Amino acid sequence: MITYVLLVLVYSANNLPYSALSGVITGDMGERNSISSFRFVAVMIAQFTVQGLLLPLVLIFGDGDKAAGFENVMGVFAVVGVIFLLITFFTTKERIVPTQDQKSTLKEDLGDLFKNKPWIAMLLLTILIFVTLALKGGMYIYYFDNYLDENALSLFLNRLGFVDLIEYLKISFTGFDWPEDPVTSAFSLFNAGGIIFMIVGIGFSKPLADKFGKRDVFVVALIISTLCVLAFWFFPVNMIGVVFIAQILHGFFYGITIPLLWAMIADVADYSEWKNNRRATAIIFSAMIFGLKAGLSIGGALVAGVLATYGYNEQLTIQSPETVNGIKLSVSVYPSLTFLAGAACLLFYEINKKMEVQIEQALKARRQ
Repeated sequence: MITYVLLVLVYSANNLPYSALSGVITGDMGERNSISSFRFVAVMIAQFTVQGLLLPLVLIFGDGDKAAGFENVMGVFAVVGVIFLLITFFTTKERIVPTQDQKSTLKEDLGDLFKNKPWIAMLLLTILIFVTLALKGGMYIYYFDNYLDENALSLFLNRLGFVDLIEYLKISFTGFDWPEDPVTSAFSLFNAGGIIFMIVGIGFSKPLADKFGKRDVFVVALIISTLCVLAFWFFPVNMIGVVFIAQILHGFFYGITIPLLWAMIADVADYSEWKNNRRATAIIFSAMIFGLKAGLSIGGALVAGVLATYGYNEQLTIQSPETVNGIKLSVSVYPSLTFLAGAACLLFYEINKKMEVQIEQALKARRQ
């Protein structure tokens, strides 16, 4: 418990300046789009590795002993993490820095923030996005376990050749013991498919943002992604292929928005400097990190709250129709509402493509 608390503390102290780096490495908004895209391709690859390969790695590294496997795998992750944090430290350079005569108090910075409409819009958007991700992400396993038909899941896995792949791995690696229930296997593939197509979507993010502007691309991609989420309400219990297609499409369109969120926050820092002649990158990003954590906390609490409200009982093999209905709502209608509310927040985000160019040119002239 103590080491976990210390880990979270140090991670937060590291993650804030790391997230803010894109705002000070370059003042070119197009380059920021590129930086953010590369960053989140790497994030998705890491997430895919953890969600899709962690259990096989644990079984392989532990020679069948899960406790030893987790110890060895996490040791490898820790060493790799430290090495790459050091690489980041030694190879990045801050080029956008406050002028030497800039002096501002915390009270002035906070005052600037609450008069900054794009910042307020981005804060609300960040909270709503991460409430949505935590809610539907936490509920998907219940959707698979309690709504989708297990026989249909098993047939789908057989048609994909997933069962044959697992049998091959069991033969090839001593101690490899993948769970045999189709729900676990299908859910793992479901997550992996979404992540892979998020990476594809991230690849489209920069060219679209460069052409149409970050705000407009974000809104359109988020709305289409929302429709894919809403579709989960309508799927029959045995239409497994359609469920996976919806997840893939959702992953693709949501992936387009992922790097834009953080690039837009960096643009808000530029907007603040443009309006107030004071740069406040750190406090702007720290507020967004707060919004992110708040969103995840609220969304996580909603998972437990919704399950309790609809009478979920973990002792029951088959849940009541009311409980199953609540689970369906929580992976479709409820997250659609928060996603759409997030898109509505961007009506108050006035930094469109035209203003991006205006801010960038004005700040460039001012800094020179």
